[in-house]
Amino acid sequence: MATVQQTPAPAGEDRRRAARPGVAEGVRRRPAVAIALGLLALSTVTVLWARTRPGFDPYGWMVWGHQTLAGSLDTNAAPSWKPLPYVFTVPYALFGHYELWLWMITAVAVALSGVVFAGAIAYRLTGATPERRLPAVAAAVFASLALLGIADYPHYILSFQSDPMIVSVCLGAVYLHLAGHRRAAFAFGTLAALGRPEVWPFLGLYAIWAWRAMPSMRWQLLAGAAVIVLLWFGVPALTSRSAFVAASNAMGSGRRLESNQVLGTIGRFLDLHEPAVELAALLAVGLAAWRRDRTTLALAAGVVAWVAIEIAFALHGWPGLGRYMFEAAGVMVVLAGVAVGRLLADGPRVSRAAGWAAIALVAVAAGSLVPATVSRARNERRDLRVERVRTTSIDSLAAVVSRHGGPARFEACGEPLTRLEYQTVLAWTLRVNVSRVGFKYGPAIRRGRPIVLFTPLARGGWRLQALHQRRPQCRALPR
Repeated sequence: MATVQQTPAPAGEDRRRAARPGVAEGVRRRPAVAIALGLLALSTVTVLWARTRPGFDPYGWMVWGHQTLAGSLDTNAAPSWKPLPYVFTVPYALFGHYELWLWMITAVAVALSGVVFAGAIAYRLTGATPERRLPAVAAAVFASLALLGIADYPHYILSFQSDPMIVSVCLGAVYLHLAGHRRAAFAFGTLAALGRPEVWPFLGLYAIWAWRAMPSMRWQLLAGAAVIVLLWFGVPALTSRSAFVAASNAMGSGRRLESNQVLGTIGRFLDLHEPAVELAALLAVGLAAWRRDRTTLALAAGVVAWVAIEIAFALHGWPGLGRYMFEAAGVMVVLAGVAVGRLLADGPRVSRAAGWAAIALVAVAAGSLVPATVSRARNERRDLRVERVRTTSIDSLAAVVSRHGGPARFEACGEPLTRLEYQTVLAWTLRVNVSRVGFKYGPAIRRGRPIVLFTPLARGGWRLQALHQRRPQCRALPR
């Protein structure tokens, strides 16, 4: 048999191969980049699968982006002003109607990053030494899944709201601080502060600590404070009736607690979790007190402080909604995950019986969550069907406007009106400020001024009615 001799590759080719690391090596070198790309891919797939559209507020945020580029931003109308989505929707508006898809993919990707951060914090706090590696993984898995199990959390993700995003940047700030990345932690905290005013006291305390402990960060601290003040108060001062328009709009919420604001707010917070998660979090606090674990105790204190701030807001007259406490709920599930990890890690050290007891206790806690998880999954499935029907209506609205000449055709035909739930959607479709779109049919009809009614039909589609028209191009619209 003839011997086949292999020709050795040139030395230069070997060097080029060595210079091209494989996928696994690239992930090892830049795990954050790999995770971010993975989240973007997963988010894109989720958006395409869900076939839903944003809720009331996100359409208003996209209107902000478009109208800012048009130089005619008006923030007097709903949704209530908050800078975090504005930071994204203004640059996204440069891409026209793709702003919608960019926002949806971003919102889901950032929201899902909270799952990563929750697991990473629980893993770190459990103490992932070689003998504790499996308990730390169990802690991470429990915290990650429990975050998605917060009441209505998937709904807010798939309606592309900012609340899960704020949870993610809060958890990201905690993780980055624990990992020693103080500058990045403050940057994440600043983003969170652009989303919820409840973050301000926490970020302020962190800034005071960093000012004294890390003088090199002082310029960043000043810049962060300036950004928060300018975006929260400067933009509405230029585009609305008051720099404090967000606060005044919140006072008019129909969902605020009319009485017993203290217990009512606490009740709304406790309704976000199942009892097993709350008991596990309490156990984590007890173990942390026994072990003098200041980090875990500080996180628990942060949960209490956040709820206390929300109670103060409710007493002031603001809504105090459960979703405004998602951030505290996210930290609570991390504490619950830490309890799981420490039970599994420390139980076997006491005795074999204690180890088996810890496993049994964790199994019972996890098993108790199954019925609630199944129930919530069914509710989310029903909600998804409703949202897909809504998506069909929204898409057909765009088709109606396009069929009658596009947004420019309606500009001179008076005030557009629709049902309140579609107010921001119609503003986005017609490329006007939300304040230009009415929702009170009776008064508008009685005034006798030119109006165009966009009325959603129960079986899908829209009824278009142009009333009191004087211009020829408007008289040609349906009546």
